[in-house]
Amino acid sequence: MSRSLNQSLCKPGEPRLIDIDPFESDFNMQLAQPLSRSVRLNGFATCLRLENIYWAVLERIARANGCTVNSVLSHVDREVHLRHGGVKNFSGLVRVICVVFLLNAADEADEEGDPVR
Repeated sequence: MSRSLNQSLCKPGEPRLIDIDPFESDFNMQLAQPLSRSVRLNGFATCLRLENIYWAVLERIARANGCTVNSVLSHVDREVHLRHGGVKNFSGLVRVICVVFLLNAADEADEEGDPVR
């Protein structure tokens, strides 16, 4: 049950139905649950709280680089300090990095004509 997202047919304040439903019929709500993990960032122990989906993306990033999630996070921490003097919201930065990784993978798949998995 979806309508095209056509601005000319929608009135302000009217709910809009979309063609691509972000909630698949078998959507796993566990992916949205936050999970705290102890990590080492360049030798310093800390706790990082992210939703399960972001931990899964970090695992993919680590696999793609042949390293561990801790290594990926240490690299991000080191680079943000060297390039930008640090960041106030490291968890937010990690989430953005995960989304950018997925967008880049989707762009590469589009260029190659492969479906994104």
